[in-house]
Amino acid sequence: MRYLVKRILALLPVLAVVAVIVFLLLHLGPGDPAVLIAGDSATTADIAQIRQKLGLDRPLLEQFGRWLWNILHGDMGVSVFTGLPVTTMIAQRLEPTFWLTLGTITVAVVTAVPMGILAAWKAGTWIDRAIMALAVVSFSLPVFLIGYFLIFGFSIKWALLPVQGFHSIRDGFGPFIRHLILPTLSGALIYMALIARMTRATMLEVLGEDYIRTARAKGVANTRLLLRHALKNASVPIVTTIGLGVALLLGGVIVTESVFAIPGIGRLTVDSILRRDYPVIQGIILVTSTAYVLINLAIDLLYTLFDPRIRY
Repeated sequence: MRYLVKRILALLPVLAVVAVIVFLLLHLGPGDPAVLIAGDSATTADIAQIRQKLGLDRPLLEQFGRWLWNILHGDMGVSVFTGLPVTTMIAQRLEPTFWLTLGTITVAVVTAVPMGILAAWKAGTWIDRAIMALAVVSFSLPVFLIGYFLIFGFSIKWALLPVQGFHSIRDGFGPFIRHLILPTLSGALIYMALIARMTRATMLEVLGEDYIRTARAKGVANTRLLLRHALKNASVPIVTTIGLGVALLLGGVIVTESVFAIPGIGRLTVDSILRRDYPVIQGIILVTSTAYVLINLAIDLLYTLFDPRIRY
């Protein structure tokens, strides 16, 4: 508990720096934000109205103070174009991004960890080379290219799965899972390659330890040797890679959601950038940065569950 409290207190300066950077995004960009939002055909009155709406007519410190006070009270501002609260717009897009991230990392972990263990156990054989070749190819291809290949094969050629869109799980599990399969696979292939390579590298290191040779000499079964003795001691780097993969997915879903027309946080980010909707952009960056920091905290706390030798 002491460690948890210390880590949470240590996060406060990080979140403060994030808040300052997110606030300054509105002011560090080239040009006047009000002019950029208003467009070329806007009048002076239109630009003045936008400046007043964004609070750009006040001193910088006063703007930051008001913005931070509103953030602490759960108010991220109002969208310039839709007139909706930013918190409402983000909340409406959370479900698709949540299920896409969860499905992607689940598929990646369930497939990559066994592949990495098998590659390490059969190191130097054709099985090891085949798994690593698949991992290299998967990691080298961009997400959008994998997505288009999957769409062409499963949607256009064989007509097995829908091309795009998202159905809430409340509307039925069948349509929900059918619309989630292709975007999940397109993202999972890349993270599967990353996790498989890390699992193989750490397992190879552990399998060379003396206690593994001792267990093998005592006649311990291969399954027990790999899972209980080797994998458990190699789990810390693997868990770190998985956690970082979850954090990276929060930003990587932008491409996946754009390819498959999924109305999630990633798609909202693209639309907001194209329209220069600064309050929405600030809110999205603040939410994803906070999630990234909290995921790193969760990874640190999970270490002791996988390796009892670690003590805080």
